[in-house]
Amino acid sequence: MAAKSLWYCTSCGNESPKWMGRCPACGEWNTMVEAPVEKKSSGAKGAARQTVTERKPVMLKEIDRSKETRVSLGMPEVDRLLGGGIVPGSLVLIGGEPGIGKSTLSLQIPLNSGLKTLYVTGEESDRQVKMRAERLSPCGPEEDGSNTLIFCETQIESVIREATEIMPDLMIVDSVQTMFTETVESSPGSVSQIKEVAAMLLRFAKESGIPVILIGHITKDGYIAGPKILEHIVDVVLQFEGDNRGAYRILRSIKNRFGSTSELAVFEMTGTGLREVSNPSELLIPMHDQSLSGTAVAAMLDGNRPFMFEVQALVSSAVYGTAQRSATGFDVRRLNMLLAVLEKRAGFKLGAKDVFLNMAGGLRISDPACDLAVVASVLSSSFDFALPSDICFAGEVGLSGEIRPVSQADRRISESARLGFRKIYISSFTTLGSKPEGIEVVKVADIPALVRGLFR
Repeated sequence: MAAKSLWYCTSCGNESPKWMGRCPACGEWNTMVEAPVEKKSSGAKGAARQTVTERKPVMLKEIDRSKETRVSLGMPEVDRLLGGGIVPGSLVLIGGEPGIGKSTLSLQIPLNSGLKTLYVTGEESDRQVKMRAERLSPCGPEEDGSNTLIFCETQIESVIREATEIMPDLMIVDSVQTMFTETVESSPGSVSQIKEVAAMLLRFAKESGIPVILIGHITKDGYIAGPKILEHIVDVVLQFEGDNRGAYRILRSIKNRFGSTSELAVFEMTGTGLREVSNPSELLIPMHDQSLSGTAVAAMLDGNRPFMFEVQALVSSAVYGTAQRSATGFDVRRLNMLLAVLEKRAGFKLGAKDVFLNMAGGLRISDPACDLAVVASVLSSSFDFALPSDICFAGEVGLSGEIRPVSQADRRISESARLGFRKIYISSFTTLGSKPEGIEVVKVADIPALVRGLFR
């Protein structure tokens, strides 16, 4: 008799008895995958019934959280991203592209924190983990002062049983896609396996009070592999961003039940692991001594953290007749829009010019406040006129050529003044809370006003 199977949506986890091109629950196309129906033995069902404990509702005002303290992971930037440390009994998911630094970060945490950690690996042997730990250990390869236990296992029942006996301060699972449970008749990494493994780990974390960190793979589209319900099950979702061929990484909070999602942490990948960058502005601002044309500094705000970075542009005559438009770390469609605004509203003929744009540091920028710096760098390269190194920009450019105000302009101005910038260009429609000290604020209404202020 053939085994029965169901179709699961990898986006939302919806089940269907047959394949459909479009999921009826979330509306996504081509997300249905086939998986066998879960078959649990009667013994497993009986054990599950026996483990159910009698609980009663509790008044909200009677719940005591005075003893609930966060646990530091020994990395200040990660603690800040989590809201002051990891919460006991929480389930944290870290995702990112291959080679971005997920396993490196997960091993650096127990090496730096000194917590009694059960490190479960389903992808590497214990010797491979040891080799990586010797490279990352802050005490050097000769002396490892960490309190880390390595467990090479992929069966989740064995992992939970071992963790229950050891009772560590922290458990790390690398990765959730390699884990499987005997109660589900499908291969590791399937939708049903990931759902069941995540649910079992969540129950273990809540009942034992041991925080669990999961490492998750991502798909080619940049989403965490597996069903979308995995991100709903966990308490915190952190995602690594950045080019794995570059030096800098951004760890961004996508979901956080115990803190803000408007935070990010910047890391630099070195030969000894990830190094926390407490002040990323000092690394992303211009690194050359003399002024060069085609460069401008933008005051960006990612979440609640302002920092400065350099925008580089190169404008040259088109060689093959058709102008090229290329952008690294910036939306090329928005670049085309800004170039069209410059040509239509300000009269700059850039249709026959090749325009190349690059965001320094390998960052991917989505803040619209960078529009003004992009326009300034393009005009600087087109005129071959170097802008002063002590000015920066923060403003959004509209389709009619106006400069629109951006959010939290006071914080951007304060960060600019702290880093030694003497002048910042913003929208004339911006309302400031207090007069900033140590920096001149130049308000411009449109692109022609910006050109008059920069190239007069």
